[in-house]
Amino acid sequence: MHTKSKSPTVPESYLKRLRELIGKGERVMIGLVGAPGAGKSTVAEALQASFAETSQVVPMDGFHLANVELKRLGRAHRKGAPDTFDSAGYVDLLKRLRTQREDEIVYAPEFRREIEEPIAGAIPVFPQTGLIITEGNYLLLDEGHWARVPALLDEIWYVDVDDALRIKRLTSRHEKFGRSKEEALAWVMNTDEPNARVISANKANADLLFRWEADE
Repeated sequence: MHTKSKSPTVPESYLKRLRELIGKGERVMIGLVGAPGAGKSTVAEALQASFAETSQVVPMDGFHLANVELKRLGRAHRKGAPDTFDSAGYVDLLKRLRTQREDEIVYAPEFRREIEEPIAGAIPVFPQTGLIITEGNYLLLDEGHWARVPALLDEIWYVDVDDALRIKRLTSRHEKFGRSKEEALAWVMNTDEPNARVISANKANADLLFRWEADE
């Protein structure tokens, strides 16, 4: 039987910060941003595990444009760039989550890496969820619809990691999902890293930097 690996333990300083936010009694929505391969989804899963009874993860990645649309637009070779997402749709979802009624389930899309496609309505967000954790590349991008994201979140944390480790993770991920080692490295250098530079340019605008070794 397949067993899901245990999430790493989040440093106490971050958990304390979230407990203080949750203690105010309103729904808390935090964003995790960082360059490709920074480990945003791992941080999100670990935070969700720490607040398992009251939290849900709602990734930005569900708003990837479908491959057929990227091909039509001539952007398939840049998949993952800011204009390869439905940014307006993501903003509208955050608005709905901010104003969710007590009798309403809000459905969010999910990106499936095994097929490299988004799946609509895959994540049911329940009205009793007190902590929404959303993660993605462009939560701090100050252009287009992306610029409206920070106002809809209580805080945005930048997941900070050594670049060499991040690139190693990215290359391994691309290999895992079917690319050769050479193809994986080429994609990282020609597509992921230009996006990483765009993302890191807004690092200073985050509410805090998240590092796993924070309490050491």
